Amino acid sequence: QLGIQFHVLNFRDAFDRIIDDFCNEYLNGRTPNPCIICNQDLKFGRLLEFARMLNAEFIATGHYAKVEEINGRYILKKGIDVLKDQSYVLFSLNQEQLSRAIFPLGTVTKQTVRQIARNLDLKTKDKPESQDICFVLDNNYHSILYERFGVRITPGFIKDTSGNILGQHPGSPFFTIGQRKGLGIAFGSPRYVIDINPNENTVVIGTNDELMEDELIASKVNWILIDKLQGSIEVQAKIRYNHIPAPAIIYPHGIDKIRVVFKEPQRAITPGQAVVFYDNDAVVGGGWIERKGD
Repeated sequence: QLGIQFHVLNFRDAFDRIIDDFCNEYLNGRTPNPCIICNQDLKFGRLLEFARMLNAEFIATGHYAKVEEINGRYILKKGIDVLKDQSYVLFSLNQEQLSRAIFPLGTVTKQTVRQIARNLDLKTKDKPESQDICFVLDNNYHSILYERFGVRITPGFIKDTSGNILGQHPGSPFFTIGQRKGLGIAFGSPRYVIDINPNENTVVIGTNDELMEDELIASKVNWILIDKLQGSIEVQAKIRYNHIPAPAIIYPHGIDKIRVVFKEPQRAITPGQAVVFYDNDAVVGGGWIERKGD
């Protein structure tokens, strides 16, 4: 319909590794974000390699984000559609990858894109939106965990913050920080998962107040706006895709790690998720949450 060359590439093995990594993160008590890894390793990894073979200068994707070159450095910025902005899931792209990226949708809204598609009568003009992970059916990852690593998933105890046993769970990989549903325990007030210990196969639950933390440690940091973190700087920090960035100060912390101190406690800081830093609409950089607290 578009009248351009169309290539089909088989990245099955690489994609399968992403799914295995996704499962292993849950087995290790973490909550993964495979979309970030897919962007880094497939779209701007394997696909970029293929583009070079075709002598293609750029890769264009449908992400709602922008890239601008400023003084020889490629800066990732938020898309103008604040409800669809996807700069968070692109934080791990390096300068080479950003220099080859084109994001045509970064300067338009989703509503505008829909209208353009209707005007062109594209097949996808009324395609339903999906926020789910593409390889997880019905937004239920339990089945894929059972399918691939079921022998490693066993029942364990649910405890409170004092170590008292409150009940049993079917397997700690089926839980994530901040979860309320599916605990199987009734209280007079809401309880949430506040910690997961994969070594002991225990899930710790507590009150909403016990979910609040004002610090975290992140590793595998990638800087975009700056070359290296020389000292502390103030940023707006986002701890999950749908989180409103919150004021924080970031500090160097050993080798390839940073300490993030929020000005106000944040709810459900979750190991395995990414923390991404902003200066207004520009992405300063980001990393992977290793642990909450100091």
